[in-house]
Amino acid sequence: MPVFPTSPAAIRDHSRRRIQPRSRDEDVYRRGLAAGLSELQARILAGRLHGHEGPLEALTAPALRYLSHPEQLCDARRGAERIARAVSEGEHIGILTDYDVDGITSHVVMLRSMIELFGVPAAKLHSLIGHRINDGYGISLPLVERTLALKPRPSLVITADCGSSDEPRIARLREAGIDVVVTDHHALPVEGPPTSAYATINPTRPDCGYPDKTIAGCMVAWLMMSLTRSVLVEQGVLSASTPKLSPWLSYVALGTVADCVSLGASAANRAVVTYGLKLINRMESACWRVMAERLGADSVPFDAETLAFQMGPRINARSRLDDPYAALHYMLAVDDGIARQHLQVLDDDNQARKALEADMVESARALARPQLDENWPALVIHLPEGHAGVQGIVASRLVQSYGRPALVLTPATAPDMLTGSGRSIEALHLRDALQRAHELSPSSLPRFGGHRGAAGVGVPLAEMEAFRRAFLQAVREQLGERELFPVVWTDGALAASQLSLSTLDELEALAPYGREFDAPLFEAEFFVEQLRPVGAEGNHLMLELSCDAVVCRAIWFRALNPGEAAPISLGDRVRCAFKLSRNRWKGRESLQLMVEHAERLPP
Repeated sequence: MPVFPTSPAAIRDHSRRRIQPRSRDEDVYRRGLAAGLSELQARILAGRLHGHEGPLEALTAPALRYLSHPEQLCDARRGAERIARAVSEGEHIGILTDYDVDGITSHVVMLRSMIELFGVPAAKLHSLIGHRINDGYGISLPLVERTLALKPRPSLVITADCGSSDEPRIARLREAGIDVVVTDHHALPVEGPPTSAYATINPTRPDCGYPDKTIAGCMVAWLMMSLTRSVLVEQGVLSASTPKLSPWLSYVALGTVADCVSLGASAANRAVVTYGLKLINRMESACWRVMAERLGADSVPFDAETLAFQMGPRINARSRLDDPYAALHYMLAVDDGIARQHLQVLDDDNQARKALEADMVESARALARPQLDENWPALVIHLPEGHAGVQGIVASRLVQSYGRPALVLTPATAPDMLTGSGRSIEALHLRDALQRAHELSPSSLPRFGGHRGAAGVGVPLAEMEAFRRAFLQAVREQLGERELFPVVWTDGALAASQLSLSTLDELEALAPYGREFDAPLFEAEFFVEQLRPVGAEGNHLMLELSCDAVVCRAIWFRALNPGEAAPISLGDRVRCAFKLSRNRWKGRESLQLMVEHAERLPP
């Protein structure tokens, strides 16, 4: 390992965030205005839908009519007919899903479909969810062994949110007489779908005609269960009056938001999140009711941000630190008391995850410094004492801080192996970079998977440096000489007169916001009228900011870092990047600014 010089000035420059305006697609801007959108709404679309030629209405007025039929998914009919046969002939069925929110919500959709719609006895269904630490991702060998040990053994296993890269384990199940129907949304390996699977339903298949390649695993699962219902009705196994699956788009909305799939040009994702939020806000299921109770009355109605930053982390925390079944039981609870008990477990795990994350982020930043000084195009951080369950979050924090892709590696359960999670920037397709790294050094990257923005890896400890070299070369080949730094992209300036709840109403009319359709962020100059540290650790700033004659309350989360001076002071003139938010308190609403970044301006 080379020794790098450390330069505090260089480190500060690498982490200095820069406020920059988004580029805009002028054609989308003109079309937005022609469609009757306000100037501000047209500006928001034009900053997010570059090159979009489809109808804007499908994105600005999301509706389920924009969903494509599941039979457009390659292998879907074959898979649905196999599932229907298992249902009608009383076979034992295994449901094998990933352990994150996408996997858990997929599991709920499949279980509820089987039991409540298809009439499968619960005793004939086997939930197979891997333990992140003990089993690893996807159809892992421990999960295969667990499946084979079941008595009676299932004759069909249906996956969700995993399986596309698991040919050796699927072959093992097939040899044992078990058919595997894979439903997934992750990128396939270069050799194609797993040849031993009975069917592989994945919109990213090159031979798949489904028009939206960005749907989440839970959406693929929902489409497959919908098609299976249709097949069972066609065969006379179910009545035509059997309810459809639309009520369970609430779960699909949660999984779609939490898995960070595109909410930009995807009419399907925007439709299911919009419709799903309407279902959630009816509060008909215990999981939604007790979460609203936990967050407080002012948290209702839920929006996509609630799913992304409140529900998602709690469900993910369980699988990061322990087995994920408490999350499944929470989502399935029919009684508020039971749901409350499971939510407490998730909440406790989430608090533990936050403490663990803080320690690992601090260690990772220290290890990132020499790599930044060498201007590496990506950060590859090995934390020998790190916890595998928090790798992805730590990688995300590094990407936010330094504006370059990051991989965080920690010890795996297998001896002399490392497991890792990566997060990327918009300019880099992370899975493609890993594919190239595998081509450059196959032995250093025996296992990997993921998609454009996130991925997982398995790396032999003895090969870590070889992997690092291959990965950095692959990243350089994609990025070229691009300058890398953390950027705060804004939608331009807001006038003082626009700092109002009516402006927020305009923006909320374009919701949901999420990946590739970021919540609007603006910039303006203010004077700091008041500020005080808040929060349990005193690292947030509560502010009053004035612009002309308008004074706004604002909050800046994680504004203060231990051992560093405050970035702004009372009386400063500052340039801020901020979001508009609705502060609810005892039934009353007021505008609050959510500061993302602020920098002093000359007096």
